[in-house]
Order: sequence, then structure tokens, then C-alpha cells
Amino acid sequence: MATEIPSMDQWLREAKAHESAPKIGMYLTHNGIVRRSAKARVRYGEDAQDVTGMVFSYDRSKVDAVLEDAKKLDGIYYIRVWLNEGELKVGDDIMYVLIGGDIRPRVVDALNYIVGRIKNECVTETELN
Repeated sequence: MATEIPSMDQWLREAKAHESAPKIGMYLTHNGIVRRSAKARVRYGEDAQDVTGMVFSYDRSKVDAVLEDAKKLDGIYYIRVWLNEGELKVGDDIMYVLIGGDIRPRVVDALNYIVGRIKNECVTETELN
């Protein structure tokens, strides 16, 4: 694995101590993990065998660009992202995201925006069986 898996409790403590904290009415977290069901089955309904893990990598410069764009979203004041890499097994953490913003709809939209762009533009996932 790439680095030590972060503590979401620690991340939240740090976020609440950040200078942006007085503007924030909600923090939302995301923890993506390797699932046993193949992507082809759960997303597209195709017949596919279970996976044992995945090889995961990402392009840091592309992730940084996504985060720079996300910082411009209305009402979003805090963003933190961690991505794993290497050969991962079912149940391993792939990604953590923490977003802080003023109101729930903006924070939920920002989570969808960030995770969607990272998954679609920045990462390479190869399922293993």
C-alpha cells in the first residue's frame, strides 16, 4: 500500500481547527473500498465473476487539478483527499475524501463532483480474479 491509512477522526479534528471552520455547517466523508463484486456486474448488469482485489494507481497532478477546481465551488471551504495505490485486496481502502461546506446540498454535490472526477479522470483500476 502507498502510505499509512489516515484516521478520519484525526482529519475531522484538524478540519474543525482549520481557519475555515467557522464557515462550515457540515462535513461529509467518503471511504471507497475494494468490493468483491465486479464493476461490470454492479454498474452494467453484466455477467462477471467476483474479484479478489485490484491494482490501483492515480495521477497526482490530475487529482490536484480536480481539487483546485473543486475549491471554486460555492460554499465549499475545506477539502482533503487520500488515495491508496498498488495491489489491493477486497475490503482494502481505495480512497478517503473529507469535504466541509456551508450547507448540505452544496457539500453533497461537491462530494459527487470530486469523487466522480477522480474516478473518471485520474485513476486506473484493474480488477483481479
